[in-house]
Amino acid sequence: MHRLATRIVVSAAVVGAATLVATGQSPATAAPESTRQEQYAAAAAEYGVPEAVLLGVSYLESRWDTNAGTPSTSGGFGPMHLTDAAYMSSLPGNHHDGDEEDPRGDDARPLKEVGASNPTPPATEALQSLDRAAELTGAAEETLRADPNTNIRGGAALLSAYQKAIAGPTGSASDPAAWYGAVARYSGADSADAAAAFADEVYATIRDGATRVTDDGHRLTLAGRDITPARGWLDRLHLRKLARPDGLECPVDISCEWIPAPYEQWVDANGNPDYGNHDKGNRPQQQKIEYIVIHDTEGYFQPSVNLVLDPKYVSWHYTLRSVDGHIAQHLKAKDVGWHAGNWFVNAKAIGLEHEGFAAQGTWYTEAMYRTSAKLVRHLATRLGIPLDRNHIIGHDNVPGTLPSTVRGMHWDPGPYWDWSHYFDLLKAPFRQFGTPRTGLVTIDPDFATNKPAFTGCSGGASNPCPARGSSAVILRTAPDPAAPLLKDIGLRPNGADTTMQVSDHGSRVSAGQTYAVAGRQGDWTAVWYLGQKGWFYNPPSAPAAKWSTGLVVTPKPGKATIPVYGRAYPEQAAYPEGVPYQAITPLQYTFAAGQRYAVGNVLPSEYYRAVTFDGSSPGDWTVIRGETKYVQIQFGHRIMFVNLADVHVLPSFL
Repeated sequence: MHRLATRIVVSAAVVGAATLVATGQSPATAAPESTRQEQYAAAAAEYGVPEAVLLGVSYLESRWDTNAGTPSTSGGFGPMHLTDAAYMSSLPGNHHDGDEEDPRGDDARPLKEVGASNPTPPATEALQSLDRAAELTGAAEETLRADPNTNIRGGAALLSAYQKAIAGPTGSASDPAAWYGAVARYSGADSADAAAAFADEVYATIRDGATRVTDDGHRLTLAGRDITPARGWLDRLHLRKLARPDGLECPVDISCEWIPAPYEQWVDANGNPDYGNHDKGNRPQQQKIEYIVIHDTEGYFQPSVNLVLDPKYVSWHYTLRSVDGHIAQHLKAKDVGWHAGNWFVNAKAIGLEHEGFAAQGTWYTEAMYRTSAKLVRHLATRLGIPLDRNHIIGHDNVPGTLPSTVRGMHWDPGPYWDWSHYFDLLKAPFRQFGTPRTGLVTIDPDFATNKPAFTGCSGGASNPCPARGSSAVILRTAPDPAAPLLKDIGLRPNGADTTMQVSDHGSRVSAGQTYAVAGRQGDWTAVWYLGQKGWFYNPPSAPAAKWSTGLVVTPKPGKATIPVYGRAYPEQAAYPEGVPYQAITPLQYTFAAGQRYAVGNVLPSEYYRAVTFDGSSPGDWTVIRGETKYVQIQFGHRIMFVNLADVHVLPSFL
């Protein structure tokens, strides 16, 4: 979840060669011309760590990427994810406070009070491992953050120190299986469950092997090997063991604990009764869960967990930690969280908050991607939720409920969330079988090389963001890289131009989203987007999208335009006596004849009535259903809805 306002933080710019000279530090032990593979081997030999262990840990932290020396969502740097949260200590308060979005998103019961704030991250070893790496290597902190080779040496030094602390066997030729305890400690986890889950993923990577080209162009290989880790070494860390109560809704092979959000009644400043921070429900028996919403916390893990414990605050179902992928569950799936800013979506969704900051140009760790994917796959299987981008959505894909709320909707997890990799981990990759004549495209750029020139990650709205991989593809008004961006009248009612600010998604599509083709010219493809043709560069040699097939909608004959909605509510006649009608209000966009939009779902009209603490209001805690049916479409960056009676549903073929 993220404010539309650009956030300002301490810059994490790459420290160049001048910094290395100024600090007097040698950039690496290995020769500058050595390959990255040789740098890992040299660091492993220098600090007496099996090379497979060093490579396995690094892969689970960063997939061996450097991320241009910029910090992860938990303040970790480089391929070894050496953490330096103090370096990012000027981060602003949590995204829920003082911004335009009402996370509940129900004008029948708007939030009256929001109680909490997001304090500075706690000073823990997990968030400050770079300091220890500097002590062990003698390298400057700036160099450890910026230089990949020095960063790898720092990670190797930490692993060696952790192994010695538990009196384990050392040396690069020692048995990798006996390094389980050191690997577990490297996670920074404060519980045995989380440390073990991290170590198990590392050893699974060592067993399976991996090979890839890093974001700075180095090919690395970890040869798979048959290895059975010696898990008994974990006991020497003396970590707390988590209780795993009955009913915990997590897969058994990830670290998860129950930290419940409070459901409490209280009195506001005017003496009126109110309650928070979620609503009781009976899902999926009472109402089908259609969506899993991916958020970022705009804060560190523990402060964010503390926020959801405030009865005057808002809520979500799970919080995920960056350093090790640990998960805290706060709500059962049956209950309705206040997180997406749209009550129709909230009533039919589960919300996952990932430790992170969408606007800072930060990156998400592999450990968190993996546990998130395991959790989502588990929930989707149990609840019958399709694993596609019509149902597994970002907060940035949730529509505003009314014209007045469109502009204030959050836009996390942002353009740096790797949707393609995430769906690979979900075992639901974006495989498509269309042709240029099948009428749809599924956006899927190469994440590592697709680097839009965003601004405003730090240092002001016009300051360039770090050049890093992105899931986002930019749309233009013509097949020309110099053509203007599309306009979004919801974000800018005055008709002002869309910008390249990282928070501005008014002319942007994202990996996994499917759009109807509106035209082709040379290496450019156009799609229908917010009532306009949006062009993107899509050459066969480096495609930004895959040809796809499916269903589209178009207005029925005789309708010049049809309305577009942000929620699929029932008609007035469906409401029982005593229950106020929730008006079916169109958004400010229109869907004109001749345009086509990809179908995501056909939905019944529903409104979950929940406005009192005890269900005492007429119709409370019931789902009101109407005769109207809606079609979910990919209308812009966000999903939206049209009345089924207004459209023809057709095969996508051109």
